[in-house]
Amino acid sequence: MSAAAGVTVEFAGEYFPVSAGGRFIVGREGDLELDDNLFLHRHFLEITDADGLWWLSNVGTRLTATVTDSAGGVQAWLAPGARLPLVFEKTTVVFSAGPTTYELTLHAAEPTFRATQREHDDGGASTIGDMPLTLSQRLLILALAEPQLRRDGTGMSEIPTSAKAAERLGWTVTRFNRKLDNVCDKFDRIGVPGMRGGQRSFATNRRARLVEHVIASRLVTRADLPLLDASHDDDGEGEQE
Repeated sequence: MSAAAGVTVEFAGEYFPVSAGGRFIVGREGDLELDDNLFLHRHFLEITDADGLWWLSNVGTRLTATVTDSAGGVQAWLAPGARLPLVFEKTTVVFSAGPTTYELTLHAAEPTFRATQREHDDGGASTIGDMPLTLSQRLLILALAEPQLRRDGTGMSEIPTSAKAAERLGWTVTRFNRKLDNVCDKFDRIGVPGMRGGQRSFATNRRARLVEHVIASRLVTRADLPLLDASHDDDGEGEQE
């Protein structure tokens, strides 16, 4: 049995329809060729329909993707070899390859799941990522996620290095890295994967996973960006972290 209607892939202002019975590949090569980023798999994500459902599969061997519904109320980590059904009207997919983070949206013509409307909709922030953050921790997250938040719609952006993010905040790199350790430890304690690298070679991966999580879970949004340019007499250096 094939899915009754198709799925549309949205990326950087372009729309790619996938008809029932079709197969759509996202990667360095395929139906959606993202760019020539050598950190990106040649074939990374695959969209197919089977058993009456549309499926998103990770056909890569190394990279992962964060998958959420449009409200940020459901979040899953799509590891290599895994697949998820596309049951929502809009599904957001965020992933990183090297220093670049990508975001695309999958639109289902006939979703099989519809969220119950809450009386007070907070965009899903109370469901995912509802954890106390000090001001300095929020500023650190914003400095890393700023390029992704400033772009319009879906697309790709470069994750700042620790040195660039520290410069944006007026901090030393040592201070930035110490606070980054604290933030990643906090997320690791609530079960967010990829927060512990352990070696300097994983520094980019850890920053990428942090940006993926906060973007997908709506922990920070574009509306928070003015905090970066506000004057902070006490940015939390003395806060308990």
